[in-house]
Amino acid sequence: MAHKKILRKVIITAAITGAAHTPSMSDDLPLTPKQIADDAVRSYEAGAAIAHIHARNPETGQPTADLDVFHEILSGIKSRCDMVVCITTGGGGNIEQRIAVVPRFKPELATLNAGSISRTMIHVWDRMKSKPLKFEWEEAFLKREEMVFTNTYKMMREYCHIMRENETKPEIEIWDLGQISNVEFMLQRGYVERPIHVQFVLGGLSGIPTTISALSFVYEQARRVLGEFTWSVAPTGRDQISMSAVTLVLGGNVRVGMEDSLYAGYGRLAKSSAEQVEKVVRIARELDIEPATPDEAREMIGLKGLDKVNF
Repeated sequence: MAHKKILRKVIITAAITGAAHTPSMSDDLPLTPKQIADDAVRSYEAGAAIAHIHARNPETGQPTADLDVFHEILSGIKSRCDMVVCITTGGGGNIEQRIAVVPRFKPELATLNAGSISRTMIHVWDRMKSKPLKFEWEEAFLKREEMVFTNTYKMMREYCHIMRENETKPEIEIWDLGQISNVEFMLQRGYVERPIHVQFVLGGLSGIPTTISALSFVYEQARRVLGEFTWSVAPTGRDQISMSAVTLVLGGNVRVGMEDSLYAGYGRLAKSSAEQVEKVVRIARELDIEPATPDEAREMIGLKGLDKVNF
């Protein structure tokens, strides 16, 4: 029997819980360390090579920078599988708390956001305000109209320095077109070193739209300005799966998960991030693309190895 020809390997990332969705939006949103670790491991079993990790207060589901909570999640994943863990530096907490996960845990991969953006969830609150909420904090959280996701040049310089000291590779998050110039600036200043790994985040209210034309344009512009890089796409919202399919066709790696979308298809709430991974794996295999293993992902991106983390 002839072997099936494989076009390429794709790195699938599962973003498990994030810091934007609130508990009242989905009964299946992972909140406790065990729930987050369990969904990460299920996502690994479904074909994800990387878990992107935020932490939440296990009592209230509120985003947190508590390092003990992070440790419980990270050790819960590592004890059961060898997947790459990408820890957020953009979740709960102030500027110092956000980066504290890197020197504490020395992860293989951590996010480096390439600029500030304005954010609000008021449009979500408009749809939810007539529904009962599980926790008091959710109303004020969703009604905020003055939120800026802060990532200054000073922060980027300092975060890059800390990552380099701990041999953590930055996953450079590009939220909008102008942030490509910020990545060029960081390369020119020596804040980051080649080879770089870039992730285009689609669907932020003040960022890149979740459309094929926007993705094609920002990708081509990044190639012109930055040259060679490995890349992934994190589509948010209801178009997560369809834009992941587009990304596969374009040759990129993909991120799915309940951080970015609560749906496993149009109008159907996901039961887990693993369910979304399973769907993307099926699409990839129809295109003769196979999910990369964690070790293959390490080689493709250029990571230091699981034996060098501190969790």
